[in-house]
Amino acid sequence: MPEGLSVSERYSRLREALAAVVGPRHLLADAADLAPHLVEERGRYRGRSPFLVRPGSTEETAEVVRLCAEARVPIVPQGGNTGLCAGAIPFEAGDEIVVSLGRLKRIRDLDAENFTITVEAGCILAELQQAAAEADRLFPLSLGAQGSCQIGGNLSTNAGGVQVLRYGNMRDLTLGLEVVLPDGQIWDGLRGLRKDNTGYDLKQLFLGAEGTLGIVTAAVLKLFARPREIVTAFVAVPSPQAAVALLGRARSATGETVTSFELIPRLGLEMALRRIDGCSDPLSAPSPWYLLIELYGGGDEGSLAEALESLLERAFEESLITDAAIAQNAQQAADFWRLREGLVEAQKHEGGSIKHDVSVPVSRVPAFIAEATAEVERRIPGVRPVPFGHVGDGNIHFNLSQPEGSEREVFLARWEEINEAVHDIVARLGGSFSAEHGLGRMKVAEAERLKPPIEIEMMRRIKQTFDPHNLMNPGKVVRPDRPEGV
Repeated sequence: MPEGLSVSERYSRLREALAAVVGPRHLLADAADLAPHLVEERGRYRGRSPFLVRPGSTEETAEVVRLCAEARVPIVPQGGNTGLCAGAIPFEAGDEIVVSLGRLKRIRDLDAENFTITVEAGCILAELQQAAAEADRLFPLSLGAQGSCQIGGNLSTNAGGVQVLRYGNMRDLTLGLEVVLPDGQIWDGLRGLRKDNTGYDLKQLFLGAEGTLGIVTAAVLKLFARPREIVTAFVAVPSPQAAVALLGRARSATGETVTSFELIPRLGLEMALRRIDGCSDPLSAPSPWYLLIELYGGGDEGSLAEALESLLERAFEESLITDAAIAQNAQQAADFWRLREGLVEAQKHEGGSIKHDVSVPVSRVPAFIAEATAEVERRIPGVRPVPFGHVGDGNIHFNLSQPEGSEREVFLARWEEINEAVHDIVARLGGSFSAEHGLGRMKVAEAERLKPPIEIEMMRRIKQTFDPHNLMNPGKVVRPDRPEGV
């Protein structure tokens, strides 16, 4: 692009060039069209952008990136915009172009014998799951936003969900990637190989990078055998210590068939019962804690159910559990899951909520919950902690609902203070302050505070190597040496 142009002229010419690539109707500049793409899920961050581009292929994406690189205009890649750390939202300055991947939604290939599926970045997670099921295969990534989140976002945030215990997160589920690099070149790493020991595993650089090193346009993902037997139980336990003890026994007693092991506090259950239609308490007496346990198996019908029932009977005799209900049909299992999913939605109706997505070693989950609860109650009397989530992999969503009768904005104003206090406990226990939501914009400063300086320096060197002009999602994940310049 010619030198000496004013900023407005530069963006005007870029807009014309991009419209020629994607077609005028796929370049959005109207405020109403842009609005949904400029605010993140929780409404904490709102950005600005002169326009949004919707490429329809990898080649179009590459040309969009090349033109923006030539014009030195920064890019914010965006998928379903369901992230929780503002990683897909532009900054308020309004100089970043949003590149939406929603049109890249083809399933390019499904190789049932190789147990792989090749999909484009804009493919909706639920549609991928359905395609796998129709081929008698399972794609196990499962999370609340699966009806709207896109695979590109799942890859870029290294998404987790409720089945990480058994199948791993997106790093574990990915065999190959196709990526548009910051200069517009395309790297075709779409290899469906379990073994490829030919140097650096380059795909890992882009998994969890949140679009800061390039734009993921397609991926080869692992599939698994569909379970022939699914057993779901809702179990009352006296404490997180009992939950962790039961987890170890369940894994051993059922031959590592435990797929989900979700911790639910009584307060969270009560919120779901109070706020979400169709929720009912599965057990007759209240308990301070519950577990939602699900097992997947491929053996004889009923064998897993028998194994779980036997395990729960022994656990009851040893006072590890106080009650349990095993789902007798798919509807009852869905009702159990409705409680787990409902407590997330219910918190929105309980006033302000300060949230944490943290992980610690599974053995330290009870210590974390106890220490973090004591600390936040000391700082905010009457606060209502709702620690829940994936105890099977050590990922606890330590959410705090405002004290009853308090002012929402006064409570939320303490977000950073409470985050810091909770994250300090996590760090002391050898954990992570971001287990599955990524860093985005929200947690960059915490990364600089808590990660060893050498890690931040290595991340900066990688960013500089791939994106020397800092044009790919700048200010997210890792900042330049002088953060004030972002």
